[in-house]
Amino acid sequence: MKKTKKKYADRSDLEKLKSQWTKIQGLHSREEWSAGVVRAATAAEIAANIIIRHRLNDSNLEPDFIDHLLRWSNGIQGKMQKLIQPLCKDLYEKADFSKMQKLVNEINKERNDIVHSGYFCSEKKSREIIEKSRQFIIMALKSSHANIEGTMKQVEPPTM
Repeated sequence: MKKTKKKYADRSDLEKLKSQWTKIQGLHSREEWSAGVVRAATAAEIAANIIIRHRLNDSNLEPDFIDHLLRWSNGIQGKMQKLIQPLCKDLYEKADFSKMQKLVNEINKERNDIVHSGYFCSEKKSREIIEKSRQFIIMALKSSHANIEGTMKQVEPPTM
């Protein structure tokens, strides 16, 4: 009997992050470097959602309002600047915030070049951005998901 997959919309943020990360490996096996970057950037943004939801979990805010904040912050840069930095000052060292912001800037620039300007990405650049996304995800989630590093496998080189 075939097992049915849970609909993407019904998955938790962590399940969505894992799905994005798994998809990257398939894209790289088909040499779809640019699509891999977009998926990695999406995974990083989902990690930002996780830490924001984790931080607001004990608040009296309605889940719909938290969802509104995530949409309002508009992308990973907005989430970092408008929500994570103000909400999570006690979770990260100042140097970690600086490194996370640098990673976000690099990830976001490459993603925007692809999706807004139609640029194509090389394998080398794709692997670089995917690694930066992995680093961001691990840094962002280390306080709430202790085993996250094991979840974030390196993207394997495609078989030739």
